[in-house]
Amino acid sequence: MNASSPRRRRATGRATLQDVAQAAGVSPITASRALRGERSVAPELVERVTAAVAQLGYVPDPAARALASARSNQVVVLIPLLSNALFVDLLDAAQRTLLAAGYQSLIGVTHYHPEEEEALLRTYLMNRPAGLLVTGFDRTDAARALLHGSGVPCVHVMENRGEPGLYSVGFSQQAAGHAMTAELLRRGYRRIAFAAAQLDPRTLQRAEGYRAALGAAHDPALEFMDSAPSSFALGAAMFERVLRAAPEVDAIFFNNDDLAQGALLQALRLGVKVPERVAVVGFNDLTGGDQMLPPLSTVRTPRGDIGLHAARMLVALMRNEPVPETCVDLGFQLVMRDSC
Repeated sequence: MNASSPRRRRATGRATLQDVAQAAGVSPITASRALRGERSVAPELVERVTAAVAQLGYVPDPAARALASARSNQVVVLIPLLSNALFVDLLDAAQRTLLAAGYQSLIGVTHYHPEEEEALLRTYLMNRPAGLLVTGFDRTDAARALLHGSGVPCVHVMENRGEPGLYSVGFSQQAAGHAMTAELLRRGYRRIAFAAAQLDPRTLQRAEGYRAALGAAHDPALEFMDSAPSSFALGAAMFERVLRAAPEVDAIFFNNDDLAQGALLQALRLGVKVPERVAVVGFNDLTGGDQMLPPLSTVRTPRGDIGLHAARMLVALMRNEPVPETCVDLGFQLVMRDSC
């Protein structure tokens, strides 16, 4: 590669792809393919292009790339909340995988509102993204039409649906709710309450699993639902609410770990012994659960692996490579500690 920088072609002084190609001694097409991470480019050429990029301080122009190819290198990732560690872990794994493959992430937050998701889709699709990662399947008919009509590769995360033309990576929320309830029954608990917040579709699927495991023993009066966002404070309040409304309860299955952790803290404040008086279990195995007193029993969900596998699936779709499995179930794990 020539040690001297070639003449820059833009009035702005910014290095262009042509400059990179000239410095690396390759064609602009080869330079472009190398920057996109395409496997057809020889490693030696990739190294030369990478060195030229570093020498020139080249920054790709996503707008120009989109106009030239009718598709950008940007991937839209739509998640319900950034304040939920569940989605932060998923997002981190997905973003790292996409970046390594040459794609940039555009993050949109839906706040669990299908109408907000629809508005975000309308905005982002105007920029012709290379791909989409979306959470679950609960969306407006208009949003479904946007996804279908855009022709943009799309992978759904956190839930599975084995339908033709759909790509998903997740696990069965209903099966996880069923498994934890069944384990509590196996351990001898009989008056098991279900306490939930946010009430998004995945929470409701866990509730379905809870009901199915109890069968004829299910008592609707032992379901405590609150549409407010999940939090430690709400978990503490719900713990007291359950014990006041149903003092005969011997176990409480919280739909998220922050609720369950808040409940354990409130039990300590009130002097309620866990699990002697009442067992407490959660869902997701979020950070800190194993440090509670007592350590929290929960359902460990593979959110990082979901982000990783979904991003890999999407990269394959964007590159028109074969996808062996269109519906990937990564399962879950019961983590039984001392709170039950």
